[in-house]
Amino acid sequence: MIRTPDHDPWGRDLAGELHELTFESEALRDNPLGDPSSRPLYVYTPPGWPDDGPYPAVWSIQGMTGQIDMWRNRSAYQSTFIEDLDRMIVAGECRPVVMPMPDCWTAYGGSQFLDSAGTGKYLTYLCDELVPFVDERFSTLAERDARAVQGKSSGGYGALVLPMLRPDLWGGLGDVSGDAAFEYSYLPGFPATWAVLREHDSIDEFWATMRADPSPSDATFAAVNTIAMAACYSPGPDGSPELPIEMSDGSLREDVWARWLELDPVRMLGDHLDDLRSMRAISLECGLQDEYGLYVGTAIIHRRLDEAGVEHRFELFPGNHGGLSHRYAPLVAWLAARLAPDRSADL
Repeated sequence: MIRTPDHDPWGRDLAGELHELTFESEALRDNPLGDPSSRPLYVYTPPGWPDDGPYPAVWSIQGMTGQIDMWRNRSAYQSTFIEDLDRMIVAGECRPVVMPMPDCWTAYGGSQFLDSAGTGKYLTYLCDELVPFVDERFSTLAERDARAVQGKSSGGYGALVLPMLRPDLWGGLGDVSGDAAFEYSYLPGFPATWAVLREHDSIDEFWATMRADPSPSDATFAAVNTIAMAACYSPGPDGSPELPIEMSDGSLREDVWARWLELDPVRMLGDHLDDLRSMRAISLECGLQDEYGLYVGTAIIHRRLDEAGVEHRFELFPGNHGGLSHRYAPLVAWLAARLAPDRSADL
């Protein structure tokens, strides 16, 4: 007789609780893309909350095109990230931790968690609005050393740069396949971007065509990513994306590309080594078959942290860019074990 497994397609009841809230942001009001300032916010709280608090917090942020309801995505015969974390806490494999999941999506698919004239003030929104709101409402320890951030892809980028840009708030980071070493991760997509965009009169016209296409090509997605990153890294005077590509022949616009490189975690490291050295937990990991070559940036950051004597965890594993959700809950557990107040690092 076949019995229904724990990882059944209908999910399972949580021992903790997933809170679904709406947050009205002042920072995102009148943002350049007209995206809503009223945003959903998910917060997972462990069994025993709030009586057993205060708790450390591990913020989980999404990658490019990640929408907040995707945290519930389920692959066949698999549990979700939230269910995995809940199960680990119940089993004693993760200390009780609050996990906020903010919405930083934009009409271009993502914000890179930065303040940009092209997308809006997402760094301010996350750090100055959501962090104090969660601390006050969810019995979290309102201190840097009890707070970490983790994410994959563009979420990994955010996990790398948020602690460098706001070291007053973040005491731990977990980077899974994060955008870094831009010449390896972004530059290879520029030829395809140029080939696609030269067929369109404007970015707006391309975007409308892309949205209407039921089966966009890989080249189309390359153009989408380049445009979205330009909105974050190199907005023009009017906030529109300024591409690092000369549209007449596809060559590199060095002045615009230099603006991108200023926000490359590999290039940012040198000015923030003391901030990173003071953190309680740093984890870097990436699949060696990552389609975007992100393992190179991960390895470069590892080497530079190693040379600077910054303690961290590092792993390159067999895997692609996708199919990594099973790694998220163990990473949250690893970070939580190292946050204040001091706990055993055996988890």
